[in-house]
Amino acid sequence: MSPSGGPQPLSLMFLLGMGLASENINCPSRCSCQYLEVNCTGQQLQEFPMTIPLDTRQLILATNKISYLPAVELSFLADLVYLDCRENLLGDDLDFTFIGVAKLVYLDLSFNNLTQVTFSTFSQLISLVVLKMSDNPNLVAIEKDAFANNTWLRYLDVSRTGLLFLDTSTVRDLPNLRFLALSDNLWHCNCSFLDFTTWMTKSNVHFPDAENITCYMPEGLRGVKVPAVEVQLRFNCLTQLHKQDYIFLCLIGFCIFSAGTVAAWLAGICAVIYEVHTAKGEDDEEEEEDTTTQNWL
Repeated sequence: MSPSGGPQPLSLMFLLGMGLASENINCPSRCSCQYLEVNCTGQQLQEFPMTIPLDTRQLILATNKISYLPAVELSFLADLVYLDCRENLLGDDLDFTFIGVAKLVYLDLSFNNLTQVTFSTFSQLISLVVLKMSDNPNLVAIEKDAFANNTWLRYLDVSRTGLLFLDTSTVRDLPNLRFLALSDNLWHCNCSFLDFTTWMTKSNVHFPDAENITCYMPEGLRGVKVPAVEVQLRFNCLTQLHKQDYIFLCLIGFCIFSAGTVAAWLAGICAVIYEVHTAKGEDDEEEEEDTTTQNWL
């Protein structure tokens, strides 16, 4: 015993060793565990690891071959705040996958095979601050209300994906958004994209890769930086009419002209019928007067 009556330093070290040993008992195979953290980086895992300690706060599954995240197993990790799944094979449908990890603050899904993001994908992640989805070449669609519940989102990375268009309301309605990465996408800078370019120039959001946010289509605007293309789009979309617009206006004019002609023709027929009817009525009255006069005589 020590002078203070406590255990000897050797005994204390033994107890700590026993504690660490008990923690390692629940550590998933081929993963390393330390206090509140499980790290399975680069272990060629093909499935989500089992027997993860329930009090885990940080889970790193980077650089594996995992193609599916089981919602049930994830829901057991109710205290999870950090999840790194970069460089895996996640794809197709992630809807309702994260329903049990509402405390998650950091989520990295970069370098995967994501195809779309809907409202149901991240709707339960009400504490999410950082979301990385870069380098998902098959990610072609993000619904405009996909982040409606992620009001704490501060950093969003969708660079190097297959996105052609992003609705302005998708990011404009995020009150805490400060960083938005959009580079190296196949942006279609048409009239539908004008509202988004206007928002980019007026918002307080920082674009860390602004030099590489360029148009891919149409051919005449390829390589032009997206914020700078606003003036050109405004000129093309608000001051010039396309061939389809001229055709539409011609059809409208023809319809108005035809309707006016038909209306005039019908009015003329009605007028003639009215005159004939009136004249006939007058003749009948004159004949009646003549007949009455003759009878009186």
